[in-house]
Amino acid sequence: MIRSMEHVVVLHGIWLGRWAMWPLARRLRRCGYRVSLFGYPSLWRTPEQNAATLRRFIQSLGADTVHLVGHSLGGRVILKLLERPAGLSPGRVVLLGSPVQGSLLARRLSRWRLTRVVLGRAIGPGGLCEAATCPAGREIGVLSGTLAIGIGLLLGGLPSPHDGTVAVSETRLDGASDSCGLRVTHLGMLLSRAVARQTCHFLAHGRFSSA
Repeated sequence: MIRSMEHVVVLHGIWLGRWAMWPLARRLRRCGYRVSLFGYPSLWRTPEQNAATLRRFIQSLGADTVHLVGHSLGGRVILKLLERPAGLSPGRVVLLGSPVQGSLLARRLSRWRLTRVVLGRAIGPGGLCEAATCPAGREIGVLSGTLAIGIGLLLGGLPSPHDGTVAVSETRLDGASDSCGLRVTHLGMLLSRAVARQTCHFLAHGRFSSA
């Protein structure tokens, strides 16, 4: 089905840029969506500040329907945005490996000054050390990875199952419409065809595919 009138805004995670989301964006376009990549300074501004910029970006699109897809910290920025939904176009949301319950790794790194610097202002208001709430009035899909390869293995480990960076338990969002686990790593989500297929399915139907 051609969905060219529906816009999808895709957000990257911490330490990355819009370039990291190109493979996923290309696959979403093949599903018939108009796709925009939203880049933001993940270290130099708080999720709350980046959410304000995201709001202006969405409003500039002038689209009747705007879906939102966020990887990791990008999902936290989306949830911060949706705390004030007034003036936003309707649309569905997919969170990819977003630590909505807060990140154990971020909490560990934030304990010491030397390691806290690598998190920047991502641990500011609405950031990686806090738990988020599910906004009302939106269909939200939570996708998590279960291939346990990543930085978490070097920093004290994570509760199983996990994607190497974020535990599945950290991605759980009470009130979400649906959830899905795939055998991918945290960064592998960005290149995964299965992740793209499930994302497209949720944006179209408000649920993940059982196939």
